[in-house]
Amino acid sequence: MSTIPGTLLHHETIPTNVPGARAWRVRYASSDVNGKATESTGLVIAPIAEGVDRPVLTWAHGTTGLGDAACPSVQPDPARELTVYFSIESTQSIDYGVPGLQGFIDAGWVVCATDYQGLGTPGMHQYMVSRTNAKDTINIVHAARELNIGAGTTVGCMGWSQGGGTAAAVAELDPADYRDLTLIGTVPMSPGVAIISLEHPTGVTATLAGTSGPPDGHLVMTFAGYSAANENLKLSDVLSPLGVSIIEGAYNTQPIHHLSDTVSRLYRLKGPILAINNDAMPAWKAAFTAGSATLTKPVCPIFVCMDTFDGGTVVPVEWQKAYVADITALGGTVTTKSYPNDDHFSLPTSCVADARQWLTSLL
Repeated sequence: MSTIPGTLLHHETIPTNVPGARAWRVRYASSDVNGKATESTGLVIAPIAEGVDRPVLTWAHGTTGLGDAACPSVQPDPARELTVYFSIESTQSIDYGVPGLQGFIDAGWVVCATDYQGLGTPGMHQYMVSRTNAKDTINIVHAARELNIGAGTTVGCMGWSQGGGTAAAVAELDPADYRDLTLIGTVPMSPGVAIISLEHPTGVTATLAGTSGPPDGHLVMTFAGYSAANENLKLSDVLSPLGVSIIEGAYNTQPIHHLSDTVSRLYRLKGPILAINNDAMPAWKAAFTAGSATLTKPVCPIFVCMDTFDGGTVVPVEWQKAYVADITALGGTVTTKSYPNDDHFSLPTSCVADARQWLTSLL
């Protein structure tokens, strides 16, 4: 008999330097966009003080990679405030931690932070398959409720970048995914939505529009993630033999920035990474659509935080606005705020107080 998604499979106490908090690393059952059973790991962080029926914040992290080397919960001191790779404080090769963690703990929230399947569990991570990532983001809340920490059924979500697309998809899951949980609101920060990136080839997908040079590592990883989720999608449909060899050889050991550097170097040294078979693209587009947000009216209000410095430094502003337009057209209740002085990597820290205030207003 298959294990119900959200079942807590293992938990262990871990240290945290967040005042007033205690933390666990957990492993739990989940499922993917096609209903296949998976397992995921992640963190649960709760106030030390006793409490009941606490609201739960579930965090969807940004891009880290395709495999175990990119797992946030096994980094040093993982139950911490967000530390980004492109910062003076960074000592690790990925972004990890939860923005505004102290504020949520002080306000009495339980905080969950999934790693997503494939990052610390078997198989390749289904990168940018937002619906798979969203199931992991909700199922960790079910798992946290099996711990004796007072986690209630009221849930708010935040996510950034890849996790912004995840946070968007969290609001579009099926009733069977939420079960006894009530999602009050979700905050996509600079949301990366796969189907929008395909339909608007610019920025990290610019090579799909014929721009010369090596493909961005995020694009190569997106193809790998969708191939991992869908047996009918072959990497050889979109990548050259060189590109396929890079993914097969490095996906589990090289986080995003390392993998991107490898792609860029080998492109210049050995030749093309992409090899798009146009006849195969309808199947890829169908999979991108099925795995993305913007499929149905969100079940809760949405607060989109947009980094607009320099036109959006990883997720173009065009993509962020397209997401807002799409869910508005679906009948979603959408609030937006732009942060013109923030690039992609400073946005979460700058907007999280607004996000917490907005989520608190919905309690």
